[in-house]
Amino acid sequence: MRSLLAVLLLQGVQGFYLPGVNPYSFSEGEVVKLKVNKMTSQKTLLPVDYYRLPFCQPDGGPKMDHENLGEFLAGDRIESSPYRLKMKVDMYCEQLCITNLGRGEQKGVSPNKMVRAIRKNYHNNWIVDNIPSASKVEDDTTVTTRFWQGFPVGFIASDTKKAYVHNHVNIEIQYHSVETEPDKARVVRFMVEPFSIKHDFEASADDDDDALEEGTVKPYKVADIQNPIESCNPKLAGKEHTRYEMVYTRGREPQPASGRVLFTYDVTWTENKALHWASRWDVYLSMDNAIPAKVHWLSIANSLVIVVVLSAMIAAILVRNLRRDFNRYNRLATDEEKAEDMEEFGWKLVHADVFRPPSFSPLLMAVCCGTGAQLLCMAILTILFSAMGFLSPSNRGALIMAQLLLYVLMGSIAGYITARLYKTFKGKSWQKATACVAFGFPGITFALFVVMNIVALSQSSSDAVPPLTMFVLLFLWFGISTPLVFFGAYFGYKQEAIEFPVNTSSIPRQIPDQPWFMGLLFTLAVGGILPFGACFVELYFILASVWMDQYYYVFAFLLLVFAILVITAAEITVLFNYFQLCGENYHWWWRSFSTGGSTGIYVFLYSFVYFKQLEANSFATYVLYFGYMGLASLGLFLMTGFVGAATCLWFNKTIFGSIKID
Repeated sequence: MRSLLAVLLLQGVQGFYLPGVNPYSFSEGEVVKLKVNKMTSQKTLLPVDYYRLPFCQPDGGPKMDHENLGEFLAGDRIESSPYRLKMKVDMYCEQLCITNLGRGEQKGVSPNKMVRAIRKNYHNNWIVDNIPSASKVEDDTTVTTRFWQGFPVGFIASDTKKAYVHNHVNIEIQYHSVETEPDKARVVRFMVEPFSIKHDFEASADDDDDALEEGTVKPYKVADIQNPIESCNPKLAGKEHTRYEMVYTRGREPQPASGRVLFTYDVTWTENKALHWASRWDVYLSMDNAIPAKVHWLSIANSLVIVVVLSAMIAAILVRNLRRDFNRYNRLATDEEKAEDMEEFGWKLVHADVFRPPSFSPLLMAVCCGTGAQLLCMAILTILFSAMGFLSPSNRGALIMAQLLLYVLMGSIAGYITARLYKTFKGKSWQKATACVAFGFPGITFALFVVMNIVALSQSSSDAVPPLTMFVLLFLWFGISTPLVFFGAYFGYKQEAIEFPVNTSSIPRQIPDQPWFMGLLFTLAVGGILPFGACFVELYFILASVWMDQYYYVFAFLLLVFAILVITAAEITVLFNYFQLCGENYHWWWRSFSTGGSTGIYVFLYSFVYFKQLEANSFATYVLYFGYMGLASLGLFLMTGFVGAATCLWFNKTIFGSIKID
């Protein structure tokens, strides 16, 4: 598939990427901006804006970054924060603000926003110099650092079952000095260790302590802490950063997620001479080796075994049987055979019907094949660009934008394939066919997207796309994709119809009764299980990246697995196609498409199994998850269905062109 196979695999393992942004070097004391992104939860799958909760806000209110189309579609909402960081300047229990989180937890009383977010397991996602925060968690014996999913807003106590908020964070930033500019440094790692500390405090004299309503924030409030831990005690001679032992010493309590709360933070700067700027994303992309490369290699080995076994079956069955068939069909009959008038049998008998247009809706068949070809080209190019490192995770939203733009640009291929097939089927409504491929699958996708957007709006989720983004999507559809579809269709209709090696009779041949194992349900079940078995391990990791906020960047592995998926789908479809023709059943168009596409059915069924891991229990979550998984499964059905139909068309043309027809 690529002469670069070994190189790309190595790059996929090492998390290679082309950054897409120039490194920024900070001088000592220069301001380093800490930005906040959407909050995410595995329980709801609905990201929400950071400032939906009563967190401290910067002076003048939060300002949103300029975001691209992919970031809006992914639900990213990157905004400024009140945290004040300066390069190489450590901070000790810096006070941020005092905020009122609302009423306390009581039976029969609706909990406040913060408590609801904690119980739904929402996580903060912060950004410094374009790298996301890692989460550092300590207990009495271990320190665990996780480089995905951010850090939790709070926690539920195991004994009281009440919610406690993380109102203090240790911000740990590692930097690497620039070789060419010794007085400057670059940020190479960003970690956050959250704590819950109940500060008993009195607001300073300038605190206008009148009725502070729930959800209101007074920024940069300075308070006098009555029970300070060592790092927050200004009377101590030496300064030290907040440690686990200070927070969880005897007599200290965590901060309940209610009432007036003082937010504080520490900042620690550490030089990391071994980690260079170009490699700072590696630990994120590999998720700190949480999933060893050996798992992907075993997945590929499993897939290759399936391909080898299937190829051996085809070699044993098809090649041997076809050679025997060719010898029987092409040799001259002897006088004795002519006298006995021996009856022909096998797939040669359907030579006058095999290339007959589909019995059910030739127009729909052509449209499905055109859409499948469009999706296949988009998938191949997206995975190729990703494997080569052009779609960097540091450029947020790039992957979604690439998929969207490539799908739009491949509209000409969809139009061309649809037109060629529909002309071959002797269809007359070419305008209708072209309109169906231009508005069919995109229309289904957009309608589902609108429904998902309404659900997201009802839940106040950042997944809800702004109206301007909707107009951009409509422009891409009607302004670029649709003209390209008609452009491709124009050239497709200008071409001659596909030539077949045999003529089609005017009267259809009667089809004999078929054995049970050639029924639709059996071929769907068997035709989909082998391709799905070849790719389900990588599918698990892809679903984890989509629904569990994990990173997936082993696109070199994915490219190889995708090639195996396509080959497996093509081989199993050809095998069933041969058995079908031997049974004198020439209705192979839709059967080959459905057999190849049945992998999408298995993916949708697998989504029910995977859903159990998400701990989701709300109606909106069900709609969101199964809506998008259904759409993805439909796209895979069309894509692998086109692979099956195209392979069978080539196979049938080849074998019927190799025999003599009287």
